[in-house]
Amino acid sequence: MRVDAHHHVWRVARGDYGWLRPESPICRDYSLGDLRPLLGDIDATVLVQAAPTEAETRFMLDAARGSAGMVRGVVGWVPLEEPERVAALAAEPLLRGLRPMLHDLPEPDWILRPGLGPALEEMAARGLVFDALVRPVHLSSIRALAARHPRLRIVLDHGGKPEIAVRRMEPWAGEVAALARCPNVTCKLSGLVTEAAPGWQAVDLRPYVAHLLRAFGAGRLMWGSDWPVVDLAGGYAAWREASLTLLEGLTETDRARILGGTAAEVYRL
Repeated sequence: MRVDAHHHVWRVARGDYGWLRPESPICRDYSLGDLRPLLGDIDATVLVQAAPTEAETRFMLDAARGSAGMVRGVVGWVPLEEPERVAALAAEPLLRGLRPMLHDLPEPDWILRPGLGPALEEMAARGLVFDALVRPVHLSSIRALAARHPRLRIVLDHGGKPEIAVRRMEPWAGEVAALARCPNVTCKLSGLVTEAAPGWQAVDLRPYVAHLLRAFGAGRLMWGSDWPVVDLAGGYAAWREASLTLLEGLTETDRARILGGTAAEVYRL
């Protein structure tokens, strides 16, 4: 199975995408119909929230149900202060995880608030994945989260957003290596090109991809497009081609894990 483990769809008129500015080139509607022609050999996808509302979760679940089997899992959003909402949504067959938009919150350690513990334990009990949308400043908190909730499967989105544009490795590299020592954490090879400088080349990404491979190993990495955000930095095809180039030195088994096997396992596709 080939899997795109991270993409979005949105309908601007829904009005809950606070980060999507009117002047942005991607401030328009994107549907699964727009995505299908880009997939190539990809068999299945994971649809991820782009707005911090339960209406967004329902919108995505409706899209997944109408996808004729293309979307095999949805990563939604609920207020983690309300563990009963986690339990209610877990009954949805296509819901595979939840994602608070941590990188937009002013508190780097917000996720460690004691009041969120019951919802996180509910997620673990229900087999829901926690997608961690973070920047390097949040990585130590995610490591603490992984230690505090060892039954909770955590996926680090976008490789933890390294500062590729300015060619900075630390403190990202050290924090990622420490986080990778937590056995309940896996990582998405996604979202890197939007952290790179305009006109990026695969060689610009190589040190960061190599570090993620060393830290997590192929068995705990999964590929995602981050479409349509990737359109801000070259588009789907350019990122897919660069990814395949960067993975050329791996065995077929390792490539298969990154390009589908890890996502299928972690998200129970």
